[in-house]
Amino acid sequence: MRALLIATYEMGRQPFGLASPAAWLRAAGWDVACADVSRERLDSDRVRTADLIAFHLPMHTATRLALPLIERVRRLNEAARLCAYGLYAPLNAEALRAAGVQDVLGGEFEEDLTAIANGLFAKAAGPFPSAAGPSGPGGTPVLGPGARLPRIHFLAPDRSGLPPLTKYATLQMPGGARRFVGYTEASRGCRHLCRHCPIVPIYNGQFRIVQHEVVLQDIAAQVEAGAEHITFGDPDFFNGPTHAMRIVEALHAAHPSISYDVTIKVEHLLHQRSLLPRLRETGCAFVTSAVESIDDDVLALLGKGHTREDFVECVGVCREAGVTLVPTFVAFHPWITLESYCDLLDTIARLRLIDHVAPIQLAIRLLIPAGSRLLEVASVRALVEGFDQRTLTHRWTHPDRRVDELQQEIASLVGVRLTGDRRAVFEEISALAHLRAGVPRPHTRPARDRATVPYLNEPWYC
Repeated sequence: MRALLIATYEMGRQPFGLASPAAWLRAAGWDVACADVSRERLDSDRVRTADLIAFHLPMHTATRLALPLIERVRRLNEAARLCAYGLYAPLNAEALRAAGVQDVLGGEFEEDLTAIANGLFAKAAGPFPSAAGPSGPGGTPVLGPGARLPRIHFLAPDRSGLPPLTKYATLQMPGGARRFVGYTEASRGCRHLCRHCPIVPIYNGQFRIVQHEVVLQDIAAQVEAGAEHITFGDPDFFNGPTHAMRIVEALHAAHPSISYDVTIKVEHLLHQRSLLPRLRETGCAFVTSAVESIDDDVLALLGKGHTREDFVECVGVCREAGVTLVPTFVAFHPWITLESYCDLLDTIARLRLIDHVAPIQLAIRLLIPAGSRLLEVASVRALVEGFDQRTLTHRWTHPDRRVDELQQEIASLVGVRLTGDRRAVFEEISALAHLRAGVPRPHTRPARDRATVPYLNEPWYC
């Protein structure tokens, strides 16, 4: 029997979310095809001949792109069983089912998806019960603190049939060179409960590791396929610092010329500061950290676990350790003002982080998806204006219309210059924001950071 796994958008990465279940389904005897429609056209013949078609939905953009594609697939093949899996699948189960999806799976989906496939092999009738994952019978999402996720033993991802790494984002080096980038995951889930994070409704503070040997096999296969740099997609690489360091030590020992990047919370960077020099020594090109805001009240509302002062300290700690910090932000939210947005820009400049921040980060507007823990906050519930099925978010309008207008202006400015010179784009954004706020810009312009700041050339984060 034939399965077709489809990814719509994964931030320029070769999809681990296709390669991992492909290995499981092939081990179960299935003929598996993978389609990353962000990089290739969907083959209609593959759709028509598939018995099982599954969509990986790890993020908001991927889900929005998937919905019209699901309807197209349903028209081409009415007999196939349709599944959706990944973080955003349970959050949008209603819309997915309306489009024709029969099974909705969340975290640790490989086992459940294989069980559905095995049921098709056995010609079982009716809905298929899932394993002990975040879905109930027939894929009905079961969310909340009581939902327990299974601990599965992963298989080495099978990337055969995916577009080559040359089709994906590259690492841009300061001197102008480019490196081909592979992608893997050493863990899933997160121990933390940040209110705006889509991981939380699915994992609820649970954290699952991908076995050490599986991660290293996956890296070795990608290096053989041409990868010169590895992105670790873990929500937080230091949720399990012992596991994380064991992997990067082994990576460096086996492939000393290969660089990598990871994502780590501010509080973990401070608590585990003694490990930062070893990250640098094993080839860490940069560390992404979701700073989100420099307003302590907003950080507390988001449940981020750090303060503005912690962020400033973290910048210094990373700089001292020789680790390049790449902060990300939710720049526009209901509590920002024109003046505090200017403060954010001025702080980035004062800390010599202009070259570290992708311009898109200065335009991102808070998303409140279905299931968001932000809806637990009374002040958030009071400002949302209903759920928009088109955008798959709870709508909100800033109390000061000038803030929304500025966000739209900056988004338009950045949208046509995503990979433009960061300093030039920043200067335009800063000039515009200070003009709109009626706030004078600082008289001194900081010099360009002399540190090397490599970056991925597809810097989208939502």
